[in-house]
Order: sequence, then structure tokens, then C-alpha cells
Amino acid sequence: MKFALMRIRKVFLRAIIGFLLLPILAFSWPEVTTLNKLPQDQKGGDVLDLSGEKPGNWAQEQVKAMTLEEKVGQLFMVAAYSNKNETHYAKIEKLVKDEKIGGLIFMQGGPGRQISLINRYQKVAKYPLLIAQDSEWGLSMRLDSTVRFPKNMTLGAIRDSMIIFEFGMEVGRECRRVGVHVNFAPVVDVNNNPRNPVINDRSFGENRENVATKGIYMYKGMEYAGTIGCAKHFPGHGDTDTDSHKDLPIIPFDRNRLDSLELYPFKKMFESGIASVMVAHLYIPSLDATTNLASTLSPKIVTDLLKNEMGFRGLIFTDALGMQGVTKFWGEGETDLKAFLAGNDILLFSGNVPKAKKLILEAIEKGEVSEAELDRRVTKILVAKEWVGLHQNR
Repeated sequence: MKFALMRIRKVFLRAIIGFLLLPILAFSWPEVTTLNKLPQDQKGGDVLDLSGEKPGNWAQEQVKAMTLEEKVGQLFMVAAYSNKNETHYAKIEKLVKDEKIGGLIFMQGGPGRQISLINRYQKVAKYPLLIAQDSEWGLSMRLDSTVRFPKNMTLGAIRDSMIIFEFGMEVGRECRRVGVHVNFAPVVDVNNNPRNPVINDRSFGENRENVATKGIYMYKGMEYAGTIGCAKHFPGHGDTDTDSHKDLPIIPFDRNRLDSLELYPFKKMFESGIASVMVAHLYIPSLDATTNLASTLSPKIVTDLLKNEMGFRGLIFTDALGMQGVTKFWGEGETDLKAFLAGNDILLFSGNVPKAKKLILEAIEKGEVSEAELDRRVTKILVAKEWVGLHQNR
């Protein structure tokens, strides 16, 4: 750990020096590179496959053992904090026990408290919980008393992408040490709007090739350390001046523009084998002109574009369903249902799990979606749990 941190500090010092020299250097970013220099990952070199098309025995056994209500419960990943009081902790524990939710996204708190709470929740869970966190620049994005690494815009100035791989590997190691299996990173939005209030320095920059290359090396490093990476925010949150936490941003561009810029890094990430993606809350009329319908809730975007046209078979997360980009137009439970019907696998940050479960169960009973389709999505979630070792050790 000490050696790895020293190494990363050295390379970031080199990167900062290089960044200061940028004005006197003339260069163009290389196209997305092949990854032939990367070491094989800890799973024997195979691409992490969360499609659910080749599930292990454990995942198949769990799906067969689950009731319909338990399967629906697996779709939910609820927000948990380690800086609150016992009332909050008991509320989360009750959701884990009663609703059989599939996972938790840990927000603000501290590393020791988070580890303690994860152990507490895993102990009472009938099925092991998949734990996620936003650690784009390391654990310090959410946790106190942890290492703070530079943000993506600084990393984007580094020419040697192997440094980004090492960075991803170290972040992945730290995630696993505090019980996190999925890091909602890298951000692969192309930040070409200086007025963007929410992406900004979380992006690797304004060059699509550089964003794609750095994103690939970062998630490969995380996977090498046993942490699942997640490309966000599909189809691209870079060119907007609205924060989707507060309202529904509009992306007004035509399909040709989206293909050439916003979607480009995601295409490259998918080609390289990234296992999961997060769908943003964006209104994109050229993809779906339904009034006030966020991309997260759009079958045309999640199913037709992401799954069918772009061929993504991995795990699909919604962005947080408590954000005003969706709650401004849809009520609790209804948002979750629409996100499920759109084709998402995991419903993040649900505000009312019991109500949402009820609505999804009713939709299945009405035939709006089949139980076979539900099984496919739950299998993908369980394959992710199996890959991170939850079938052996919580």
C-alpha cells in the first residue's frame, strides 16, 4: 500500500509538471490505443462478462430459489450513510431484511464506520448485498480520513495512460478494503461546455479520444484490483449548462452530432469490454421526443439504443432516482417502474422501495414485462455478486 501510494504521488508530480508545460507543447491526442501493455486481470485475463448469458452455478441456483417478490427486491440499490444516527441505520437494516434489496450505495461518512455498517447489513441479508460508491477520485469523494487523488481533468493531461491504469488499480484496491464492489467511475462525458455545472473537472477533458482512452485504462485498473467499473453518464452529460440533480437538462443535438461526440467514448468503452454503465437523466429529443421524459426512463434510449443498437449486454444502472431531473415530473414508485420498463437492471437511490416493488409486481402480473425478462436482469446482478466473491464471503 505504502509503495503504491508513493508511486502514484511521483507520477502525479510528473503529471503536474507536464500540465504546466502544455502551453509550449504542440500535439494532438492519439486515437484510442490498444491495451496490449496491460497485465492480465486477476480472473485469468477474461473480459468481465455481466451479461448473464453464461452464469455460474451459484447465480443460477439463487434465481431458482427466489420468490417473485425477492427477485424484484434485487433490482433496488438504496442509499446508505455512515455519518448518520441509529434511526437511519435501523431503517436501512429493515429494508435489507424486509424488502430483500439487492444492494446499497454508500454516501458520506467514514471508512471505519462504513465497514462496520456493511458487515451489519450483510449479516442480516438473505442474499448478499452488492455495495457501490462514487469514488471517481478515490474514497475521499465520499469518505473522510481517506486519500484524495486528483480529479479526472488533471488525469486527462497525462500522456502515459499506464499511469491512469495504476491510478485505477489503487482506487480499486481501496474500494475493496472498505467493502465496495462497484465504483461508479469513470466519468466519460466529453466536457466541451465551460458552463457545465455538474461534470466539469470530473471529465477527462474535451477531446473524445482522450476521454475514451483514459476511461478504458482507469476501469481496467479497477477491474485488475477486483472492483467493477461503471461508465457514466450515458448517453453523455458533457454539453449542458443544467445540473440534473436540480432539473432535467436538454441535449438539443441531432443524431449525427451525438454519434460523433457524446456517444463516442461509450462506444469505445463497450468495445473494450466494460461491464456496467450508468444512464443519466437527460432530455434528448433526437433520441426520444416524449415530453419531459428523461433518458433513464426511455425505452428508446435504454433498450433500443443502448442494448439493441449499441449491443451493450452488461449491467445497467440508473442514475439516482431521487434527483429532480426525474422527480420533478414523476412520483415515488412511478419513477422506479418507468426505469424498470425502460430496460434498466438496477434502480439506484429509490425513495420508496415498498411502493416501487408493488408497482413492478403489478406490471409483471399485467404482462407489461415477463418474469423471464426479470430473471435475466436478476441473473446479471447475481453474476456481478459472484464475480466479486460474495458467493463465498460477504
